[in-house]
Amino acid sequence: MDGQPSHIDQIKQNNIGTVYRLIDQYGPISRIELSKKAQLAPASITKIVRELVDAHLVMETEFLDLGFRGRPATGLRLASESWHFLCVSISLGNLMLGLRDLSGKLIVEDVLPLPANNDKSFLDRIVDEIDSFFSRYQSCLERLTAISITINAIVDPTKGLIYSSPYYQVQELPISEYLHRRTGLPVFLQHEITAWTIAESLYGAAKNCQNIIQIVIDENIGAGVIIAGQTLHSDNRSVMEIGHIQAEPNGELCQCGNLGCLETFANISHILSRTKQLLTTAPDSLLNYESLTIESLCQAANKSDILAMDIIRDIGVKIGRIIAIMVNLFNPEKILIGSPLNACQQILYPIINECIKQQSLPVYSKQVTLVATEFNNSGTLSAVASVKKALYDGSLLINLMKG
Repeated sequence: MDGQPSHIDQIKQNNIGTVYRLIDQYGPISRIELSKKAQLAPASITKIVRELVDAHLVMETEFLDLGFRGRPATGLRLASESWHFLCVSISLGNLMLGLRDLSGKLIVEDVLPLPANNDKSFLDRIVDEIDSFFSRYQSCLERLTAISITINAIVDPTKGLIYSSPYYQVQELPISEYLHRRTGLPVFLQHEITAWTIAESLYGAAKNCQNIIQIVIDENIGAGVIIAGQTLHSDNRSVMEIGHIQAEPNGELCQCGNLGCLETFANISHILSRTKQLLTTAPDSLLNYESLTIESLCQAANKSDILAMDIIRDIGVKIGRIIAIMVNLFNPEKILIGSPLNACQQILYPIINECIKQQSLPVYSKQVTLVATEFNNSGTLSAVASVKKALYDGSLLINLMKG
């Protein structure tokens, strides 16, 4: 097919991406050490490094090599500071715009209102806010390389389409194509949970892990799965909708039309609503003496408040059952929990671990580790993942090197 790289070009792209990734992860690093880690011949390393240096993507620097005496060694590190990209995070009612350099370092970030109802179209509002952002921070802009978008909606990352977002009444929106035509930049689109999972695997709590499950317990319940280093459903409109697995057969009616979905029981709004109802029968609870928030619920549980502990334990059992099934399906090394409930993880995690131990295959359950995510997904950091991934596979690097 026209436009597809040849086999030789693909190998070159992969090798450039590998070298760049290793410099990012281990720099400053010598060419000799780089050759060993990349498993490429020294001559190949020399050629690739020269191309990256000439493109001002990598630079030489002196560093102390503890293995050798004498003057400092010459190593390689990224030259990220003058290369920028725009991160766009779209959530319910808010738009976050962040300018970052290729290392992921945040230059500036704005949080803007994005109400559901407005006279302008959804796309026009996004474009207007991006234009205003660039105008406000023109003095900060260096070479702009890409735009990365995350959204909690049904998306097709390969086609750059937002298929469905009920909150914003969006259907079949080719947002990546539109922004690419307008800016000339490559545009990446990803579901926010998938992007968050990739971010944790690249530079977070699951760095260097090949098999992970991430469970998100927030206003939405969802999961991201990486198996053998590959993200499940990263390139199509499917996501791990664990929030719509039935947790209570006779439970509440969910917005999806089913009864007793996990999301009707374990999302933050429902947790607080249920706690408020139960407080009428628990006059001695600490929660009667302060504003009810997810933070105060976790604090009360940590102080051994009986009602708060019971609620957290109940959530742990229901989440734990789902995770145990996923452990049997995917055999992960790590399970990450991304949630405000991490504030009482000393109560929540043992319950989940017990479910995994009792309901998963012993050969799988004994090797898995349950940990909190490193990030809370409150800013634009997850949007960095798509750009990092494109740098590490070489596809974005090739574009940048062509100028």
